Amino acid sequence: MGSIIDFVLHIDKYLSLFIQQYGALTYVILFVVIFCETGLVVTPFLPGDSLLFAAGALAAIDSSGTLNVFLLFAIMAAAAVLGDTINYLIGARLGVKLFEYNIPLLKKEHLDRTYEFYEKYGGKTIILARFVPIVRTFAPFVAGVGRMNYSRFITYNFIGGVAWVAIFVFLGYLFGNVPFVKQNFEIVTLAIVLISVLPMVFEYLRSRRRAKAPAV
Repeated sequence: MGSIIDFVLHIDKYLSLFIQQYGALTYVILFVVIFCETGLVVTPFLPGDSLLFAAGALAAIDSSGTLNVFLLFAIMAAAAVLGDTINYLIGARLGVKLFEYNIPLLKKEHLDRTYEFYEKYGGKTIILARFVPIVRTFAPFVAGVGRMNYSRFITYNFIGGVAWVAIFVFLGYLFGNVPFVKQNFEIVTLAIVLISVLPMVFEYLRSRRRAKAPAV
């Protein structure tokens, strides 16, 4: 767990090392991480938002020119859309039976939380969930379990995936050269993580308040 936290907080340094060691193969590494975070229900802990922001920032400051921001955007958007598609198919084929096998990192409460999110926002969950960690990973799975119309799903999937990647990659690209961001990347990364989980915190507090409210 500690290594994951260290990776998230110092993601810019790790990405710099990847670029130095692997060059253009860094695109493949980034594709795999984003694909796994959105496409596999067992990897909701992977750093999607902060990774996209850091990659965009490094595209701005990378003197070697290894990362092109527009190619980066296209590859990451493809990974996000493809990941959600695979996740939807897993949900449609395997459904909640997958949770009967005590698979490590596959927690029923994450699924329940996504169901609540889905009940509140309907099909738009596929778009909105892109900006909420953990829910982002389980939303397409729940859509598959619920047999959401595939044409409708793929439309929401494409819009959400492209918007999510564009916002974080290009924000990173725009602010990557700002001195404060370059010198305090850990703080910026932590802020991104905290802002990302705020919707979950607010929803949790509101549900607790509703539960404690006396019945009328």
